[in-house]
Amino acid sequence: MNAAERIKHEGLRNKIMTAEQAAEFVQNGMNVAITGFTGAGYPKALPTAIAEKAKAEHAAGRPFSIGMVTGASTAPECDGVLAAANAIHFRNPFQSDPTLRNNINAGNIAYQDMHLSHVEQQMRQGFYGEFDLAIIEVSSINAEGKLIPAMGIGHANEALKAAKKVIIEVNSGQNIKLEGMHDAVFDIGVPPHRKPIAITAPFDRVGAPYLECDLDKIVAIVLTDAGDRNSKFADPDENSKAIAAQIIDFFNHEVKAGRLPKNLLPLQSGVGNVANAVMAGLLDAPFDDLTGYTEVLQDGMLDLILAGKMKHASATALSFSPDALQRFNENIDFLRDKLILRPMEYTNSPEVIRRLGVIGMNAMIEADIYGNVNSTHIMGTKMMNGIGGSGDFTRNAFFSFFVSPSVAKDGAISCIVPMVSHHDHTEHDVMFIVTEQGMADLRGKSPRQRAQLIINNCAHPDYRDMLRDYYDRAEKAGGLHTPHLLMEALSWHQRFVETGDMRIK
Repeated sequence: MNAAERIKHEGLRNKIMTAEQAAEFVQNGMNVAITGFTGAGYPKALPTAIAEKAKAEHAAGRPFSIGMVTGASTAPECDGVLAAANAIHFRNPFQSDPTLRNNINAGNIAYQDMHLSHVEQQMRQGFYGEFDLAIIEVSSINAEGKLIPAMGIGHANEALKAAKKVIIEVNSGQNIKLEGMHDAVFDIGVPPHRKPIAITAPFDRVGAPYLECDLDKIVAIVLTDAGDRNSKFADPDENSKAIAAQIIDFFNHEVKAGRLPKNLLPLQSGVGNVANAVMAGLLDAPFDDLTGYTEVLQDGMLDLILAGKMKHASATALSFSPDALQRFNENIDFLRDKLILRPMEYTNSPEVIRRLGVIGMNAMIEADIYGNVNSTHIMGTKMMNGIGGSGDFTRNAFFSFFVSPSVAKDGAISCIVPMVSHHDHTEHDVMFIVTEQGMADLRGKSPRQRAQLIINNCAHPDYRDMLRDYYDRAEKAGGLHTPHLLMEALSWHQRFVETGDMRIK
């Protein structure tokens, strides 16, 4: 790396050191804010150096672990290596690494799952105590010492303010032309003097295109040259295509009914193959001049912009497959005035989501017959990833969709169940359930009406009769507003735990 090209502030170049040297600033018991949001913007070198230090401390019989607050998920070379080295004792607010997940579910790491829009506020309020250190990835530092973020911002703005000391990873693997694509600095204040976030259209700017930090707090600069996680998305399968087609048909219907404009409303899409397939389906749909207001921008939304179907989009992170990353870098001059990256406190702001009328589309693990959704727990007890921003968008969206194939594990698990094993999104917030079998429009429906729609439209045929039998018996037993058989409500999950299959054989 040409350090002078990426670090134009001469005084900060004097703080360049190796990751191993910088890791010496990290001490046992520290509270550390580390950037990273859904595989983008996380430090690439320092976590491995910290993990090696932890191993050495443990081998010498000394304790070593940190409390770790990120923006969202990072990657194996961050969450993974630290969890494998037993170097984390607390983690929030979202994760997706298998090693970290296993340690959380084994009870080795205390994990707080939370709405992403709350993270920066709780940091600001001192909810986690003092932050000893922040570790931030940037693409460059300008001559005034302003930090140019990489492809994910997340909670970086608040991390820089809250931390006593700061370590910066400057990553030359990130496109130098990212400069100017961020909307990063705007102090909203705290109640009772909090300022409104003046975003009235998805591409409005409210802050400066860089992050700011007290330069005296920066104790180390580490040079890296590494890509983000960039996981490849699976090609849309028949189930994903069927889900996408139903949502697009619904959009057509709502436009004709006058409830949506011809260019729809700003789109939010959760992370994953199904959500990405919905965006891909819009490429051939009869909608133009689309806009995006989301937290993570993936391949499907990028392709809509490159195809001229979407005018612009706002996010806090860019999470691309390798092929999409190449398309992004090849077209970055075209994209510079079409993409904007902001702190997650803005992208996930309930105030802004409600004002813009965002259409929220998120994945679920399961839904019950009354429209309650579990998006975080497997069989009610094991954490998968976390609620992320889905709650921020669902509660405040103009339309809120939850999507999933109707079965999992080769049919052994029904994604439509009598009662969800964990409640993340209640029936009050969920408007649409969509599987490859069909869509249930839950607006204006009582619980009993919802049950009929979800069973008939969304459940897999292998489970439909079982659900009808459960509902019919619950209705006859009493409790007529929301009929349930409490002794049986979670029996499907218990049967899977015991036999590996929800079906009665």
